[in-house]
Amino acid sequence: MGIVLSFAPFIAFALVDRLIGSTAGLLAGALVSAALIARDLVGKRRSPRMLELGSLVLFGGLAVYAALASPDWSVVGVRLRVDCGLLLIVVASLVVRRPFTLQYAREQVPLEYWNTPAFLKTNDVISTVWALAFVVLVAADLVMLYRPDVPMRASIVATILALYGAIKFTTWYPNRASRADA
Repeated sequence: MGIVLSFAPFIAFALVDRLIGSTAGLLAGALVSAALIARDLVGKRRSPRMLELGSLVLFGGLAVYAALASPDWSVVGVRLRVDCGLLLIVVASLVVRRPFTLQYAREQVPLEYWNTPAFLKTNDVISTVWALAFVVLVAADLVMLYRPDVPMRASIVATILALYGAIKFTTWYPNRASRADA
């Protein structure tokens, strides 16, 4: 549940972007990110997660830029920037050898497994699958931006399938990996 809740800023962005506009959507994403971080710091007494911190920087930075510069971004252009930012957060977590899923997995796995090669590899694999899903989102955004002749529903279907696949893989793979290591 934790990892799904961490995507709440992106859901808030998408809803407010559709209903009110891009700058308001970016601000909503930043506010939801800040609320998740505050919840962790105050209520649960744990350090903020990389995805939530990255989301705050992403949405906050884009919201400030949009408010100050008033860029002429299309809805798809804003989505592309947000999806690229999300992809960057996930790839950066892999590059620094701290897959973003580690913080969520450690909430469900006993401490004695946290530094085992199997646990670390499982998180590398799951984070990589999420990165691939976000590559699909970025590609779908690029198609919508540069190929307006392609029906928008194709991009929507690709996005839904990529996210659904990443969610299903995240729930399936740890059990498969633990059986393989046994």
